[in-house]
Amino acid sequence: MSRRRLPGPRGRGFTLLEVLVALAVIAVAMAALVKAAGDQAAAAVHLRDRTLAHWVALNVVAEAELAAAWPAPGEQEGVSPMGGALWRWRMRVSDTPDPTVRRLEVAVGPDGGAEPVGSLTAYLGRPGGTQ
Repeated sequence: MSRRRLPGPRGRGFTLLEVLVALAVIAVAMAALVKAAGDQAAAAVHLRDRTLAHWVALNVVAEAELAAAWPAPGEQEGVSPMGGALWRWRMRVSDTPDPTVRRLEVAVGPDGGAEPVGSLTAYLGRPGGTQ
């Protein structure tokens, strides 16, 4: 019985150096994938928060439009629920060059959070449109 030999000196498998290089390449690729997945998750959370904050700001403006009294210049604050969380909002009402229009600037952030994550500027006309 004769032994069959594979052709060439590398016929028996990979060298240790080749395996280590392959593992290093795989490790770098996996690290890049993990970082990309983490960045994607953080971006999704940020976009969700901005969307919910924008909806809260739209609701605050809608409530100001539906209120019986025209909002006076100044600041108002409040807390509104949205998406299973509480959102703190601050509305600054200011006059415009047109005496029948007021500017409403609404900034919204998570309740207990330091920075607003969304804002909205709207203009509200005096009911009836007269002075």
